[in-house]
Amino acid sequence: MTGSSANETSRNRALPNRQGSHRRKRAATSRPERVWPEGVIPYVISGNFSGSQRAIFRQAMRHWEKHTCVTFMERTTEESYIVFTYRPCGCCSYVGRRGGGPQAISIGKNCDKFGIVVHELGHVIGFWHEHTRPDRDEHVSIIRDNIQPGQEYNFLKMEPGEVDSLGEVYDFDSIMHYARNTFSRPYWLQAARLTQRSLLLKCRGIFLDTILPRYDVNGVRPPIGQRTRLSKGDITQARKLYKCSRCGDSLQESSGNFSSPGFPNGYSAYMHCIWRISVTPGEKIILNFTSMDLYRSHLCWYDHVEIRDGYSRKAPLKGRFCGDKLPEPIISTDSRLWIEFRSSSNWVGKGFSAVYEAICGGEVKKDNGQIQSPNYPDDYRPNKVCIWKISVSQGYHVGLTFQSFEIERHDSCAYDYLEVRDGNSENSPLVGRFCGYDKPDDIKTSSNQLWMKFVSDGSVNKAGFAANFFKEMDECSKPDNGRCEQRCVNTLGSYKCACDPGYELAADKRSCEAACGGFITKLNGSITSPGWPREYPPNKNCIWQLVAPTQYRITLLFDVFETEGNDVCKYDYVEVRSGLSADSRLHGKFCGAEKPEAITSQYNNMRIEFKSDNTVSKKGFKAQFFSGEPLTLSGCDHVVNSVTGKITSPNWPDKYPSKKACTWALSTTAGHRIKIAFNEIDMEAHLECAYDHIEIYDGRDSKAPSLGRFCGTKKPPPIMSSANKMFIRFFSDNSVQKRGFEASHTAECGGRLKAEVKTKDLYSHAQFGDNNYPGASDCQWVIAAEKGYGVELIFQTFEIEEEADCGYDYMELFDGADTKSPRLGRYCGSGPPEEIYSAGDSIVIKFRSDDTINKKGFHVRYTSTKFQDTLHSRK
Repeated sequence: MTGSSANETSRNRALPNRQGSHRRKRAATSRPERVWPEGVIPYVISGNFSGSQRAIFRQAMRHWEKHTCVTFMERTTEESYIVFTYRPCGCCSYVGRRGGGPQAISIGKNCDKFGIVVHELGHVIGFWHEHTRPDRDEHVSIIRDNIQPGQEYNFLKMEPGEVDSLGEVYDFDSIMHYARNTFSRPYWLQAARLTQRSLLLKCRGIFLDTILPRYDVNGVRPPIGQRTRLSKGDITQARKLYKCSRCGDSLQESSGNFSSPGFPNGYSAYMHCIWRISVTPGEKIILNFTSMDLYRSHLCWYDHVEIRDGYSRKAPLKGRFCGDKLPEPIISTDSRLWIEFRSSSNWVGKGFSAVYEAICGGEVKKDNGQIQSPNYPDDYRPNKVCIWKISVSQGYHVGLTFQSFEIERHDSCAYDYLEVRDGNSENSPLVGRFCGYDKPDDIKTSSNQLWMKFVSDGSVNKAGFAANFFKEMDECSKPDNGRCEQRCVNTLGSYKCACDPGYELAADKRSCEAACGGFITKLNGSITSPGWPREYPPNKNCIWQLVAPTQYRITLLFDVFETEGNDVCKYDYVEVRSGLSADSRLHGKFCGAEKPEAITSQYNNMRIEFKSDNTVSKKGFKAQFFSGEPLTLSGCDHVVNSVTGKITSPNWPDKYPSKKACTWALSTTAGHRIKIAFNEIDMEAHLECAYDHIEIYDGRDSKAPSLGRFCGTKKPPPIMSSANKMFIRFFSDNSVQKRGFEASHTAECGGRLKAEVKTKDLYSHAQFGDNNYPGASDCQWVIAAEKGYGVELIFQTFEIEEEADCGYDYMELFDGADTKSPRLGRYCGSGPPEEIYSAGDSIVIKFRSDDTINKKGFHVRYTSTKFQDTLHSRK
């Protein structure tokens, strides 16, 4: 949905009792090539949706099928089809059939509601939003001043030649109509020219009207924007668009009956009726005619009823009948039947009547298909016993995957259950008996046959299951070993190559190469990133374990260092530890272009790990290592820029040496504070900590205010810096030595910041630029200027999960020193104006995120400014 296709897309966002989002122009429904041939729409549901979401999609499709002659079928080999997926646009879809391949129908967060999916499918079928009709000004008014900036194009009228309303009147009740407040301008923009008092009064509401229906004859504005069901106008228009027959029906119950028009009093000439029977995949249909009286002709050329084994006129013919002889019962091959009745003579018979019933189970002989519990996605019926015998082509296995599974839970599955066996009978080896709410693992049989049995008792009923079966090949059994150089591992529906110990897959994922890393006992040598001196390959994980004699220490010196990343080191990095395990003492995690300082192991071993992701590659690194007797202990000054980590006294957890002075200069992202929490402390005790001690300073060096001096064995409470710098100093004298200390440091959001003439930065989260903001964030900053000055905010970046009410992730601004002050606004999506001014000397920024979708966050610069007779937001 990018590039040239951008003018063919409709985007819709889930709103409480309304619908709207970023919509781009789409192909007009007046174009006949946009109508799906025969009304058949193949579909695929991508794998990132849950079972309950898949059920909603199917319910929405069945809703359209029930009221129109459109049919949704799971795609097999069709070139053009829709794909239920999740795109950044949230809820969006192409309008009509694009042709030439797949087209997306995106169901984003909070769009997986029945009515919203029905709305999106309306776009797929070929409908514009109702309010874009050329005649819309006769029925609604567009309040342009209330529309969000940049969303005005969503309210443009279509040209008469672009859209065909098929003679239907304007439909306020259409599921394709926007709500009154769709794309409403946020109040902080609408009220920018208001005084503070009137701004507060205005903010008591939620949204302004963007579309206002005109009064009807009773002086009432009709409601708009329902997302409950298709309106009568929606149904009529869809039936016109797809030229549905005037009589007939879509039958979806497990049993029912139907008859020719006028039965038993006779049908009229030139009738054309179509009935579509659709039951749950995995069920078959038994059709019985209970009465038949049609004009008899050779080959039933004139009046006749025709039965086809599928969902359209192109399906295989089961029979064409006329006269007065009752046909034999007809059983469908699958879960659909097409029944078409035509009359062309003036002779009038009574007509016909028929009953049908869905039966579950039976023999299924095809290479792929669906099996679902009876009545899925609604609750299965009580007292059902269904047995399926599935056979695929000879020489293949049967693969079975579950999309959804919800069967009454019991420890031994004694009540309702699904039983699967590896063969064609109830005596075949048992694969498993399943119940509860956890999807069974994928299943692969040893032959081309699979036996399934579903049982429900007379009490609790659940949603049941939906599964796909298909023919499965063991690619690794081929003579070419799946074109794998060393080992071939078969997986359901595919396979993958693997390597013998000491080797790893090359970039082509088929050949093997000597693995990087290794166990090294040499006293000195060098190590390099894979491919050195060329750029290292993606997706590499190399571990070197260096071991020296017991009394030795290992020193690592980097000659060259260049990897992707900067401070956070999430993507590509080198990690150095004292010890051989992944949880040994960490010396540092390094990335970027700055060469790490020399590292000496605490013990006689060292672990070096290099990791690269699947995107950016750099030159890598070259390092030398050498081993020797421990050098005389000297100063240990550390610069720590990592967001989290641990610091320890020298030799921890052994005793620290005498006459030792070590420092740590900690720094984190602007606008965040540093918290130190002691895990253990064991130092020489003294009432004033005059001997061995650790002292913490609230700033960049020991000239900053002291936050405390500590010794002894009592753990201090967690200590927080006031800004993004902290300095720690450890000192030991020449007498008593203890184990020392271990402390963890983390970056914490929020705090009190001072606005000055010099511009400062504030970031939403400590890993801004490297990671999206974390879930469940709850941060609050108070930015204060000197008296007589105000605070100016200038937003450089703003990207927070968008929602109409900003109810999920948001940033709030308050014009004062706390959250009881007047609220300037709540922002999400693309954010507030570039510049915001406080009315007083303080402003509060509050940031919250939920535990789902995370975005880039925000970067704001703040400074103090002289009070101005201007607005809170200047832009």
